[in-house]
Amino acid sequence: MTGLSTHVLDAVSGSPAVGVEVSLQDASGTELSSGRTDSDGRITRVNDDALVPGTYHLVFDTGNWFADNNIRGFYPEVDICFEISDADAHHHVPLLLSPFAYSTYRGS
Repeated sequence: MTGLSTHVLDAVSGSPAVGVEVSLQDASGTELSSGRTDSDGRITRVNDDALVPGTYHLVFDTGNWFADNNIRGFYPEVDICFEISDADAHHHVPLLLSPFAYSTYRGS
């Protein structure tokens, strides 16, 4: 399976972060697609088209998600910049989120 997926977890509660708006952008900042995390905190198919090798950004609207959940957060937006070198592979970019910290990794 090729493509790009993401998963956002609320690291404080250990629950999926439901309803986070996510935008996929190319290196110039042009939006290629967008979506909202589902009830499991996932977007299983961020993009419809195959990603060619290059640099991309997944931008998470954490400010509105924090506000919607009555959480006072420090990061209004998380921008994860990553590079695709193998267009035939599936790429999974998760986000572990808390009000004053976040982390990410290349998932499978």
